[in-house]
Amino acid sequence: MGRKNGAVEFDEGAPDDFDPSNPYKDPVAMLEMREHLVREKWIQIEKAKILRDKVKWCYRVEGVNHLQKCRHLVREYLDSTRGIGWGKDHRPPSLHGPKVEEVEAE
Repeated sequence: MGRKNGAVEFDEGAPDDFDPSNPYKDPVAMLEMREHLVREKWIQIEKAKILRDKVKWCYRVEGVNHLQKCRHLVREYLDSTRGIGWGKDHRPPSLHGPKVEEVEAE
């Protein structure tokens, strides 16, 4: 983190020295990695909240035509909510509905 030309820069990436095979080797890198993962989860959650508000607004504005007019927003919202569970219900992340990556058709 530092300043250049009056703007603040943040290190948004994962720590370079984190070793996933031996995470306790460097405790500082382990904590930085944990903070990075939590920060990324919160970003995904906030994006989903913004999309949820857009869907609510679209439903109110479009009325009875919301099924056709808001479909793209609903799909985007549902895609954004897949795989962002915190796991407080003791389910593994694989059961939270992982994000489905689209495969290009040939």
